[in-house]
Amino acid sequence: MNQKYFSLLATAASLFGPSLPAVAQDHYPNRSIRMVVPYTPGGITDVVTRIYAQELAKAFNQNILVDNRPGANSILGAEIVARASADGYTLLAVIAAHAANQTLYPKLPYDSIKSFAPVSLLATTPLIACVTNTLPVKDAKELVALAKAKPGTLAFASSGIGAAAHLTTELLMLTTDIKMNHVPYKGTAPALQDLIGGQIQLMMDTPSAMLPHVRGGKIKALGMASEKRLQTAPEIPTLTETGVAVVGGTWVGWLAPAGTPRAVVEKLSAAIQTIGQRADMRERMIQMGNDPVAGSPAQFEKFLQDEVSKWGKVIKQANVKIEE
Repeated sequence: MNQKYFSLLATAASLFGPSLPAVAQDHYPNRSIRMVVPYTPGGITDVVTRIYAQELAKAFNQNILVDNRPGANSILGAEIVARASADGYTLLAVIAAHAANQTLYPKLPYDSIKSFAPVSLLATTPLIACVTNTLPVKDAKELVALAKAKPGTLAFASSGIGAAAHLTTELLMLTTDIKMNHVPYKGTAPALQDLIGGQIQLMMDTPSAMLPHVRGGKIKALGMASEKRLQTAPEIPTLTETGVAVVGGTWVGWLAPAGTPRAVVEKLSAAIQTIGQRADMRERMIQMGNDPVAGSPAQFEKFLQDEVSKWGKVIKQANVKIEE
């Protein structure tokens, strides 16, 4: 084939190529969407994602298949989506750990921001600081005083290194200049059992995990790591109200692979925002201890950048290291 033939092919591609994705975008979605959740079923990421996926499937009249791919602190699932076709048919559900991983792991197989196209934040969730019943403190200020009087003797649990529960407690220690021993667990459930049993003195986790045990009298709540009191637990003050100005928590958001057409991202985000603004959906999120905050891709991008920066500073200042 001569050079003139190749030139004609290139011209044709430049004329007709861009129109093909545009046609596909107009009909998006015209097949099932795969939603990768990089955690096991039953956690906040999985539950919130399935609720939204069910409603989005109705809105789009297409199946949304939730694919749980746990492993390596969400890295395995995130890598699957980072390498997927950027067509809007493979999405990723992420939480605060996704932002922390950017600093926590020096050799990620993707970039937590650059490898993805933000779609929407769905919900934010504050953490509650709770202590075992045998610890002689009634608020966060007394906890800090006890930790300073007995440095290095108190132990706190988390669902794993780099989890929001871990890093928010590290932020608490940095803010108050105290030192406690971190005991990471493989999940919230075993950590909570040891808190109830008294083997661990402190733990911060989500309202859905902690409140039933607080109200059952098995553990004591010291305060919410939030800017305002939780609607479903107004009796629990914020940590700031008790004299310890610490705000931290987790959240759930959806990402697409970088390069996903803007029209597709905007269509997804608009549908999520419509669902999230419904009174019944807002009430459902609130009753779960979440703050429904579905927003635009630009808003989620700014939020994600802020989270990477915030937790990156905590990881560096606290010298948090992942176990190899």
